[in-house]
Amino acid sequence: MMMTPVVEPPEFKRLNQRQRAAALMLALGQEHGGPIWEQLSIDEVKELSASMAQLGRIPSNIVEHLLNQFQAEMSSMSSCHGSFETTERLLNGVLDADRVKEIMEDIRGPSGRTMWDKLSNVSEAVLAGYLRNEYPQTIAVILSKLKSDHAARVLGALPREIAVDVVQRMLRMETVQKEVLAQVEATLKTEFMANFARAQRRDPHEAMAEIFNAMDRATEENMLQALDARSPDAADRIRSLMFTFEDLGGLLPASIAVIVRQADKRQMALALKGANDEIKQLFFSTMTERSAKLLREDMASMGPVRARDCEEAQSALVRLAKNLADMGEIVLVDPKSDDTMII
Repeated sequence: MMMTPVVEPPEFKRLNQRQRAAALMLALGQEHGGPIWEQLSIDEVKELSASMAQLGRIPSNIVEHLLNQFQAEMSSMSSCHGSFETTERLLNGVLDADRVKEIMEDIRGPSGRTMWDKLSNVSEAVLAGYLRNEYPQTIAVILSKLKSDHAARVLGALPREIAVDVVQRMLRMETVQKEVLAQVEATLKTEFMANFARAQRRDPHEAMAEIFNAMDRATEENMLQALDARSPDAADRIRSLMFTFEDLGGLLPASIAVIVRQADKRQMALALKGANDEIKQLFFSTMTERSAKLLREDMASMGPVRARDCEEAQSALVRLAKNLADMGEIVLVDPKSDDTMII
């Protein structure tokens, strides 16, 4: 008797290999899938579980096709649904509670990220600053788990002697034992990531200073005066963190030149129309003679303008300056100190 050839559903091609494996394991369930789970390493279980938890609804024809590939039959099953809850229930039936807890903690993180994915979002300078105090072998293990482009940047940020030592150890490194990897992960969680999270907590005064920067001048002054009466220390702290249009006068000409190139020309003309002569001259000095002449003509052609419109344009230039500083294109100078800072 001839067998009818199995036709591959069009939707099947949209699933990658890991998603196909996850759907199959979900369809097999605890009884039939248990022996397979027991043969997987902890990393394989984490990867498969993460894919399973994000599958969503799988059509029955896809499930049937997957099972047919393993010479199984599942005609009675209309669909299966992958979620954190169904994944956890299945794992609890085949693994011990501690392993299930560890796996679910990883895949429940932001976008199902593992510890190594989280480290990939830490800047190379911060990560290198932490790793330079670790044993070279530990650094080698950690870098071997990172994406190659991020590992390369971290290596470049390490002191040369340490980096060369780490490279040599990575070249000689064989498969890392699960126990060693688990210990490194635990140390990263308890020491580095915990300290990093605390360091990332923002001073509320900084957030409030940005809010005040976005206010119009009259509202800002009224709010600060009211805060002076109730909490003078907080008001002083906010003032010290605010970066105003007048503070642009303390920037280096090179930074002003970048702002001039990026700014909306009409908005810049409106901002400078309400500026003092010192700031006007600073901006003009970074332009070509022709550009400065055109800007002056634009300012003159505006005629009388509302002070509020000038202030809004000045606030827009301050926001532009901060955005450029965030991207590392300019350096902002804190007018309250002798130090420079990149915001």
